[in-house]
Amino acid sequence: MGSDTVRGTNHRRRDGANTLTALKTIHTARPDGAPVYAIMDNLSAKSPKIRAWAARNKGELCFTPTYAWWANPIEAHCGPLRQFTIANSHHPGHTVPTRVLHAYLRWRNANARHPHVLAAQRRERARVRSEKGIRWGGRPVDLTACTSTR
Repeated sequence: MGSDTVRGTNHRRRDGANTLTALKTIHTARPDGAPVYAIMDNLSAKSPKIRAWAARNKGELCFTPTYAWWANPIEAHCGPLRQFTIANSHHPGHTVPTRVLHAYLRWRNANARHPHVLAAQRRERARVRSEKGIRWGGRPVDLTACTSTR
């Protein structure tokens, strides 16, 4: 996130082995050996192999609470990803969406400040806030103050 670079892989299933492979790939991409902070929101990430790898390789696993997808800061990037790669698509197999995903990520990383990307991220953040009823300041919306009692 610090370099505003998004990486992604596409697997047929989400399991601990694929998660561990992704973490190893991310760690390899850090030539400076800095710690890798990974926001984990799936149960497969809690496997002993993943925890042991993180302890050996300066990995910090940050788990989101159950049913708290809105607390994951990466979600703002998922909306544009869905909009530009998945929306209104009928891909014939598994390899085509993978190619589309990687093409989008290459374009997005080269154009991270592109107005369309920034606008899509703003829309996704607004959607997430509206679903949780949270304002910019993080306080819940008080709907009783907005209604009149006539």
